[in-house]
Amino acid sequence: MQGTTVRRVGLVLVATALTGVAACTSQESSGTPGRDDRAVRGRALAALRAAERATEHAESARVESTTTMGSLMSMTADGTLGWSDGITGTLTIEYTGGTIADTMRRLGTTSMEARYLPEAYYARMGEKFAEQTGGRRWIRYAYEDLEALAGGSGAHLGDQMRSTTPNQSVKLLLSSGDVRKVGEETVRGRSATHWSGTVTAADVADAGLRKQLTGAGVTTETVDIWVDERNLLVKKVEKARMATGLMTQTAHYADYGVTVRAERPPRSDTGDFEDLMRKQPGTP
Repeated sequence: MQGTTVRRVGLVLVATALTGVAACTSQESSGTPGRDDRAVRGRALAALRAAERATEHAESARVESTTTMGSLMSMTADGTLGWSDGITGTLTIEYTGGTIADTMRRLGTTSMEARYLPEAYYARMGEKFAEQTGGRRWIRYAYEDLEALAGGSGAHLGDQMRSTTPNQSVKLLLSSGDVRKVGEETVRGRSATHWSGTVTAADVADAGLRKQLTGAGVTTETVDIWVDERNLLVKKVEKARMATGLMTQTAHYADYGVTVRAERPPRSDTGDFEDLMRKQPGTP
């Protein structure tokens, strides 16, 4: 029974973690803005809109990120993501701490491969987990199925995952009433302009992004981004206060336009999240 419980919890925690890889939002102001100046704000918004267009048109990038979600988890992710037709990509994820890492350790691995496709994402679990799922090494999470998580609290996870591209951070910052230029800095050897601002859910005009914030229980956040001379994001830092504690994500972006591949795993080696959950004792 204990093994069954761990397996069931593992299925849910992996779902939550994978949708949170790039869907982090933020809180805790990084400074108190000065008095708003229309000319300064106008130049800031123009620069950010240029960054939004350039980043969106690049359609793909290599991503390295670290994420902490209070006591729930800490993790790293490394791989490529594309956003020309929904979200696609492949990431290697390492759980480094928190409840999820403990659960994954009991399941036999703290590292896995995640493949993101427009309608679902796939997680490759360890051999020990496969022994408990009929030998299937992959789990398929359809975004629509995530609405059943934790009595409906997962309803926005699919929206989050499909909104987790670099240009989304720029969109959030464009909604800020106190967006400001922090200064010129160097990020991994590249010259970049640092922008920062505080965002509330009420500020966000984009319905998808607003639902992403409210669905995650976030009312206020801070967004910091660094934009290079090509108007492309090279770094972002986002933070949010959540029920499990402070959520923080730092991501670095490089190789914009890189070729992204994310193949669906063989059907014979894939278990569906909804089916696997239905087979667990205590699941309606």
